[in-house]
This record gives sequence, structure tokens and C-alpha cells, in this order.
Amino acid sequence: MKRGVLSARAVGLLLLVPPPLFWAGNFIVGRAMRGDVPPFTLSFWRWVIAFFCLLPFAWKPMRRDWPLYWRYRRHLLRIALAGVTAFNSLIYVGLQWTAAANGLLLNSFIPILIVLFGAVFYRQRLSLAQAAGLALSFAGVLAIILHGEWERLATLSFSAGDLVVFCAMISWALYTLWLRAIPPEIDRIGLMGAQIAVAFLFLVPMYLGELAFGYAPNWRAESFAALAYLGVFPSVLAYLFYNIGVARVGAARAGMFIHLIPVFGVILAVLFLHETLHLYHALGMAAILSGIALATLRVKTKTLRRV
Repeated sequence: MKRGVLSARAVGLLLLVPPPLFWAGNFIVGRAMRGDVPPFTLSFWRWVIAFFCLLPFAWKPMRRDWPLYWRYRRHLLRIALAGVTAFNSLIYVGLQWTAAANGLLLNSFIPILIVLFGAVFYRQRLSLAQAAGLALSFAGVLAIILHGEWERLATLSFSAGDLVVFCAMISWALYTLWLRAIPPEIDRIGLMGAQIAVAFLFLVPMYLGELAFGYAPNWRAESFAALAYLGVFPSVLAYLFYNIGVARVGAARAGMFIHLIPVFGVILAVLFLHETLHLYHALGMAAILSGIALATLRVKTKTLRRV
């Protein structure tokens, strides 16, 4: 029995490695396509492709688990809104005005947000070290958002793109916590299909509204290749692996893997987007990682397991 539990945890940990790589690619593609495909159009077609790729595998469990979806309809609605609609759309909007490297580094704050929201909303106790970690990590986020120019704080001068991307990070932290409310007997492939289907309730009006305001895409070979990548790797494979990983190892441990995104992503940004890294990137990243080390030193997940 113990061997089975250990094996399940080991598989869960291994499954949490590819999602950061695929999601890092999501930032690179989102930034590269900003001049050709508007953000809501990119998000909409990404999920259309993902839904039809997933449907042959998800249809049977979706039909079987329909009564459970209805029972947990409020939970399904909020994870679809936070994890599918808001997170990705906000990233694509933010990347219109900020570098991919900034967005990738801000992702490292997600584990801290998970711990913080766990304490605020689910009464998870914070130690002094965890509180210090939150403060240190937040200072790192500010360093990135302010581009190392602390005088901007006095005048409330922030980069709009960085702030929008940070809102996306909040959405993902909530998604990770709320995902624990979905019982393990609900098939995760079917759940992913259901999430996308529910997300279309929000994505369709956003997409149509963007077109109505005159933001038309410039379709070319690179645009279709980008959508193909977005529709399969960060949308289907990454979400499935992450959902299974959360179910097996818990939200707090799964959230720790998020900080692998900048490790993969910054390398990709330098290689493919020719972006330049600055000192404030390094200082902000160092503060965030140090804060994570402090805040997650003794994370207790008993409360999260009840969510």
C-alpha cells in the first residue's frame, strides 16, 4: 500500500515538470504574436483547437460525470473562469505592453500567492518565516514591476502590462486552490473538457467584442503554427498533467513547480525573442526565490486538502 502511494506521488511529481516548459512557450508565442493576433482572438482560437483535440478522449467521461458537474457547478464555473478564461486572456493582454521575460518572472510569485490565499481564505497558519518570505517575494515582484526604479512607487507609476500579467498570476493561484474542491472521482480529462466548454461562455463574447472594435487578426503561416502549439501543448497536455499532479501531490507542492516557468522561459525569450535581461530581473528573481524558500519551508497542506 505504501509503495503504491509513493509511486503515485512520484508520478505526480514527474507530471508537474512538462507544464512549466509548455507554459513558458505560451508566453513566448503570446509575445511574438502580439502584432498579428489580438489577445482575445488568440485566447479564443487556442481553446477551440484544444477543445476539439481533447473531445475524442473527454466525451465519454464528460457524459458519465455530467451529474457530478452539475453538483459541483459553482466550483466548475469558477475554475473555468479563473484557470481558462482569465489567466490566459490576461497574459495575452499584458504581453501587448510588457516583455515576455517580465511576465515569466512574475510567474514565480504564484507559489507565494497560493500560500497567502491559503492563509487568508482557508485559515492555513503562517509562520514568522512564511510571513517574511511573503514580504521578501513581494519586494521581488515590485522590483520587476517597477523595472528597478523605486521612485515609481511614490508616483504610482507602473507598467500596465506588468500589472495585467500580475492579475493573471492571482487568477492562477485561485485556480490551483479551487481545483482541490473537485473530488478525485471526477475524471480529469473530462473535467478539462468541461472547463473549456464552460469557459466559452466568457470567451465567445470577448472574442466577438474584439472583432466588433476592429481588432482583426493578420493570418499567416506563423499565426497558424502558433495557434497549433498553443492549442495542444500549454492548453491540453500542460493542464492535464497539472490537474493530475495537483490531485496526487496537493496544491502547495504543485504550485512550487510554477517557478520553473522563468527558468525555461527566460532562456527561450533570449534565444527566440532576443530580449535583454537587466539587473532588476536578476534581483527580483533572487528575492522571489528566496521568499519562496522561506514561505514554503514548512507548508502544511491539511487545510488545502479539505478545499
